[in-house]
Formats: sequence, C-alpha cells, structure tokens
Amino acid sequence: MRSDEQLDEHYANETLGIDVSKAKLDVAFLRDGKLKHRSFDNRASGFEQLLSWIDERGVERRRLHVCMEATGPYSEACAMHLSDAGLRVSVVNPARVKGFAQSELSRNKTDQADAALIARFCAAMRPEPWQAPTPELRKLRALIERLQALQDNAQQERNRLAVCDSAIRENIEAHLNFLLDAIAKLERDIDDHVDRHPDLRDRAKLLSSIDGIGALTASKVLAYAGHVDRFESAKAFSAFIGVAPRQRRSGTTLQRTMMGKGGSNALRHALYMPAMVALRFNKTVAALGERLAARGLAKKAIIGAAMHKLAHLIYGVLKTGQPFRTDWANTSSGQQPTA
Repeated sequence: MRSDEQLDEHYANETLGIDVSKAKLDVAFLRDGKLKHRSFDNRASGFEQLLSWIDERGVERRRLHVCMEATGPYSEACAMHLSDAGLRVSVVNPARVKGFAQSELSRNKTDQADAALIARFCAAMRPEPWQAPTPELRKLRALIERLQALQDNAQQERNRLAVCDSAIRENIEAHLNFLLDAIAKLERDIDDHVDRHPDLRDRAKLLSSIDGIGALTASKVLAYAGHVDRFESAKAFSAFIGVAPRQRRSGTTLQRTMMGKGGSNALRHALYMPAMVALRFNKTVAALGERLAARGLAKKAIIGAAMHKLAHLIYGVLKTGQPFRTDWANTSSGQQPTA
C-alpha cells in the first residue's frame, strides 16, 4: 500500500478539499502533489478568510476546483459563498468520497486527513460543478425544513400525550395545539411562496398532475431537487433521490435487488407516503404494484418500486413541461409522449 505522501504525489492538480463540520472548515489545498492545511470558522467571516488564503497562494479563482461533501445547511452556506466568489465548487454525496477512500485503502480518520482525501478525490474524479439554488428555492427549502422540524416536534408531543401523567396533560395539549397552529401557518406560507413565483407555481402544477403527489410533496420536490435539467436522465434523477434499484451479482449467484439509497434522505422520505397513495390511486403505479405482488415481492419492496416509478414520472413531467397522463406509455424512461 502506498503511503499518504506517495498518494499525494500521484495527483498534480490545483484542488481544494474542505471537511465541513458545524463550527469549522478544515481545508486541504493540493497542488503538484503537495498539501497545505488550514482551518477556518464555518461562518461568513471564515469564508472571507478562506478566500484571502486562497489568493495568497497565487491561485486563479476560476482555475481552482473546490470540493466538499454534502452536509446540508453546514456545507451549503460555504458552497454558495465560494460559488458567488467565482470558484468552481462541487458538493458531492459522502458515499462517493467513502468509496474513493476504500479504493485508496485509506485508514486515517481525522479532519485534516478527510480534507486531504476530498482534495485527492476532486483531483482524480473531477466531479460536476454544484449549482447554487435560486433565492426563491432557498427560501422554499428553509420553509420546508422548518415545517418538518415542527411536524417532528408535534409527533413527539403526541407520543408523550399517550403515556403522560394527568398532571402534565394540559401543558402538553397546549403545546401541541400551539405547534399545530404554527404548522398550519407554515403550510399556508409555503403555498403563498410557490404562488408568488410563476416558475415554482407552474412546476408545482405539473407535479400535482401526478396522482399521489399533493401540493406539499410538490413543494418538497422543488425545494430539494431544483431544476431537473441538471440531471441527464430519469435514471440519474432517481439515483440522486436514492430510489434507483441496485442489483448484486456474484458469479452465477444473483442476490436480491434492493433500493440504492445513498441519495437525498429528505426527498426519499418525502416520496414514501405518496408512493403508498399512488399504489392505490395512480393507474400506472398501481399496475406496477400488481405485477410485483403477483411475483411475490414483499410490500416494502413494492413501495420502493413505486417510489422509483414516481421519480421517473416526476422527471418526465418536469422535463417535458406536460402534465401527467394515464396513457403515458414510455414510463420506464420517464419520457412522456408529446401528442
């Protein structure tokens, strides 16, 4: 096995790997096989210090490729700041970096080592650039995430209410009612936000044409997926969500086909209940479910297949700009007939 120093010499590109945590950014700058490390605060002032440090290295911003793992709100603020400053930024699925680490037989697990690993991954794999969400999508995502947090809190209070002592029942009920009022207001705010932006409104209407996709699910798809034009195919979109089937074969032994996962947890969670609804009320998805049930597939596997089908239908209506039709013939490819 090659040492870390030998691995560093294997790459000769100007890349910047960032290991993101809640409080700080551990940075590894890789140029001509040599690494330089620094740490910065994960906030606006730290982002500016990072840009100054990059400039001090004598690097043209447009030539530098920055890479970080997708860690939700912890990585997005930094990615947007660097992207706005003219740097090429990639925000990648952590599973890709993990697979690269396994290919290197890497065993070190520190913040500096992780940043160096991400820099080497960036140099070797040249991941696609990240597209910053528009201001209206950023606000929509913030509203959706806040709604989910309140819904989680409300469910916790319902669980407490089921087993609580009578002495605190009134307090829990009052808090639950407060949360339910806040949830209802946020749902109205989300609807109003979508209606105020024609692009969001039109795409939400397309999504709602799919039986099983309601207004809130449509808003979640828009918030987390953005524009589907950035995906080459329905298959790529399904992989982004994490609902693409994954087959394992060893020699002549074919193991069970399973959902790939590893994608957007938020979107995958958002499609679970709609898939169950679609299995009952969407003729295309229901027909799929019946075929799979006749083959003896488990209910969980059928729901996973329905989520995969919905992902293709979602891609199809957004890509073509046409509402869903039950006579959609080529549903496996996600391309809707044009006439």
